[in-house]
Amino acid sequence: MDTGTALVFWVLLSAIGMGYFIYGIRQRNGIALAAGAALCVYPYFVSNPYVMAGVGIALVALPFLVRL
Repeated sequence: MDTGTALVFWVLLSAIGMGYFIYGIRQRNGIALAAGAALCVYPYFVSNPYVMAGVGIALVALPFLVRL
């Protein structure tokens, strides 16, 4: 993957993270809130696009897999 692909992943995952974050606040859902915050922050620390995509997919699936 090139830099453009990583940028697209970054923007897409951050947008999904913002949605999860807002949903978590409004519904008082801690898992969605934490996943949203992580999705917004972790792309700053990950440089490998494959790792970015893998971690992003795992964080997007987290609220569906963990039910409290």
